[in-house]
Amino acid sequence: MAATLRRTVDGAVYAITFLTVVPLRVRDGHDGAGTAPAWYALVGAAIGAAAGGVFAAAKPGLGSSVAAILAVAALVVVTGGLHQDGLADCADGLGVRGDRDRRLAVMRDPATGSFGALALVLWALLLTMSLAQLETGEAIAALITAAAVGRWSALLHAQWAPPARTDGLGSAFSPSTVAVIVAGLTAVGVAAIADIASAGAVVFAGLLVAAAASWWSRRAVGGRTGDTLGATAVLTELVVVLVLLAFARN
Repeated sequence: MAATLRRTVDGAVYAITFLTVVPLRVRDGHDGAGTAPAWYALVGAAIGAAAGGVFAAAKPGLGSSVAAILAVAALVVVTGGLHQDGLADCADGLGVRGDRDRRLAVMRDPATGSFGALALVLWALLLTMSLAQLETGEAIAALITAAAVGRWSALLHAQWAPPARTDGLGSAFSPSTVAVIVAGLTAVGVAAIADIASAGAVVFAGLLVAAAASWWSRRAVGGRTGDTLGATAVLTELVVVLVLLAFARN
């Protein structure tokens, strides 16, 4: 029992250090990588809550538009831009002409090209404008739900697409079915608590983005990479917020 508890705690610590910039220390010799994915949705919810807190604090004095910008900035800062970098790299790979090897080479290049920059701008604009139209409580719930479902969607993508390379995060990251189920139940629970009426649509959105990302990655680069995992997370965030905005307006 004690050993199981230690592994569980190690997994939580590893998930936090991997998905955020929070400087927690992982126990020597116990990185927790195997149990960490089960915590991804919950850590995602915490990331969304942090961004939601920024929105709530800023809106009374600065207005909804500025509050939304700061909330999106908080999402990027708390995660160290980990997932946004993946979105930019995938967009650059999508825009390049050539075979799979050429796309993979462009995606691995640390420089951001025009397609990557455009993708980041569009993502930020759509997310910011969507959040700005929500009431404070709705925006907080949307950020928490989107961040939780986004991390679960990335886990689904990891299961549904084979590694595109023999090295790198995409190859090393292989969450267990149990971990994906636990993260999925967490994401569903978060969505239901936030708004039971939209929970089904939100979960479907996560499944849809994961399926689309898996189909594209297989077709374009032969499977998943660290970049496609990150892109899946942030695109799911955006789609979930758009879904919740649609529910809020109707």
